[in-house]
This record gives sequence, structure tokens and C-alpha cells, in this order.
Amino acid sequence: MRASFPAFCLLAALAASASLAGIPPTVGDAPLPSLAPMIRKVSPAVVNIATRGTIHERGPQNPLLEDPLFRRFFEAPPDSATRGRERPFQSAGSGVIFDARKGYIVTNAHVVENASEITVTLQDGRDLKAEIVGSDAPSDVAVLKVKADGLSQIALGDSAKSEVGDFVVAIGNPFGLQHTVTSGIISGLSRSGISPDGYEDFIQTDASINPGNSGGALVNLRGELIGINTAILSRTGGNIGIGFAIPVNMAHSVMDQLIRYGGVKRGELGVSMYTVTPGIAHSLGLSSVNGALVSQVIEGSAADAAGIRTGDVITTVNGQAVKSNSELRNAIGLLRVGASVEVGLTRDGKPLHVTAVIASAADTPPLAPAASHETPKH
Repeated sequence: MRASFPAFCLLAALAASASLAGIPPTVGDAPLPSLAPMIRKVSPAVVNIATRGTIHERGPQNPLLEDPLFRRFFEAPPDSATRGRERPFQSAGSGVIFDARKGYIVTNAHVVENASEITVTLQDGRDLKAEIVGSDAPSDVAVLKVKADGLSQIALGDSAKSEVGDFVVAIGNPFGLQHTVTSGIISGLSRSGISPDGYEDFIQTDASINPGNSGGALVNLRGELIGINTAILSRTGGNIGIGFAIPVNMAHSVMDQLIRYGGVKRGELGVSMYTVTPGIAHSLGLSSVNGALVSQVIEGSAADAAGIRTGDVITTVNGQAVKSNSELRNAIGLLRVGASVEVGLTRDGKPLHVTAVIASAADTPPLAPAASHETPKH
């Protein structure tokens, strides 16, 4: 039966994308594209991660135990008011081999949280014991290390070049179903606000992501990793077409710090910010609704030393456009303490560039009380 015009256009688009990815335009005698060659190449770099551990639960307590005099009179232990119970748990997730030679695997921090035993299962069936090199909860990135020969690593793409509408494939282990592949498109970019305290710049996709996919791979049709699948938006716990992945550029930056330092040394600029809204842009005479408005500069901070002033609009960091307050927070938070950063800004309608040396959070004075209602310092 002849395909309708929209369906024909979709097949044509897939065929064109597939040809760019080096995928043959036919499978057997059928004139349809197939992602199978790319999947076969990429899948060995995606692993299953099983964890075991214990978590401490505070169970229901007698309110009288909150009273120290009561505990003393009845000779109850000092910690009886807060004592709970330890519950064993086991869970599963996914991971991606970034460095086959050194055995480094990237996954989500929440996948290995509280884990005392971690087992990595490769596509060829081998089970390997893994150790945590480092974990960073704010970005939800963790790095594991295994010792094994014959590992396969994935090719890294450039997530900064990703665009809404690009075809993508998610690979992981949802509900324990190993090496499940789903496809879709990039539905949105620079998503944030999922976790108020997190460093977020999510890629949104409608490729099915379900429990167990966390830490798995989001790849483009060239077989390049562009994201680490991490979360879904759902009322039931299952996929409804809204999934999120950490951009590979962010994950790689965090990985480098975790390997080198065992943690992420986040720097601060020392400013309080507002995202530029249409109203702010109009009042300041700005030509575009992009950037972060400086509402306060902390005295003695890196921003103060660089000459940044209240009322400036920060538009770029190291040449990369800053569209919002959250993007600025991510850009600064992923820079190492002591790094020099070129900040592009608009002051009184004129472009200006300054250089700041990123300071540590410990060396940055706190915000003044009058600014406590504003956005957190960055």
C-alpha cells in the first residue's frame, strides 16, 4: 500500500539521516533504513549496574522518647529518640564506558547512592566488581572503575551541537530488560528546575526512558554519545514521553574532576542574578531576551575583583552564550577553582568583556541580608 505523504516524508528524513550515519539504505530486499549496524557498534559500551547496600530508616517513635528527662528516668539509650532501623536494598541501573583502557564507567549518582557492593554486567555476560571513583549529587554524575580486558568504549559527541528535532536513541536496562533500545527525537534543550539544588542543563527526549535506564546512553544516529539518561517526568513511574539526559559535555567535565580530585570543586563568581525576562529586556533597552541580570555583587568576590557591577547583564561565559540564570550557574559551577573565565556582559547598552578568576565557595563572602530573597549566589 502506498504510504501517505507525511509518512513518506518521515521515511525520507530517516533515510537521509541514516545515510549520513553510514547506515545502509536497505536491509535485505526491503528499502527501509535500519539502526542495527550503529546499535551493534555502540551497545557493548552500555552496561548494567546492580547495587546492594543498606539505608537507615527512622521508624515511628514514642513521642515521650523525645524528652531527655524521660529517657534519663527510664535509662533509655541517648540515641533512642533518633534510632531507626537499617534496611537492606538492591537496585539496578545502567552505565556507559567512557575509557576502556582505564576501566572508567559513567553513571548517575543516584544509581550508586548508599551502595556497598556494585556489580557491572557487560553485554558479553561478564560480571565485574566496580568501585566508586567519585560521585557528585548536584549534577547526578558518578564515575565507577572496573578491572577487565576487552572493554569497548563509546564515541563522544558534542552535546552543544545538538538541536531540537535531532533523531536519538536511548540504550539501557529498563525494568531489568538488558540492552533495551528505544528511539525518538530531541524534544527540548537546556531544561532545568527538576531539582532546585541541582546543576541542570538537561536534554529532553521522547525516546522511552524508564526505571533502570538511569545512567544509560543517549546517542545520535552517528553512534556518538550526547547524553546520560537520568530522569523522567511521570505521574505513574512509567514513560509518558518526557525524559531527560545530562549533556555529555557536562558529564565529561564532571567526570574529569571526579577522577582527578574525587569530587567536584565548584567555583563561584559572587553575584546574585535574575534571568532576563521580556519586561527586564524592555526596561533596559536590550535587543534580546537572553542573559542574566546582576542584582548584587558580593564585596570581595571574584566578580567584584573583575569589575562586574550591579545592573550588568552577563551574556557569555568563555564565548558561550548565557541564556538564563540557570545556564550561568551551570557554566560557573563546572569551572575549577582558580580558573580564569572571560565574561561577556552588557552595561548601559554597550558590550564589555572582563576576566574573572573563579573563587571557591569557602572564600566567597555570604550575600548581604537584604538580598536573601533573591536568587542564590553563583
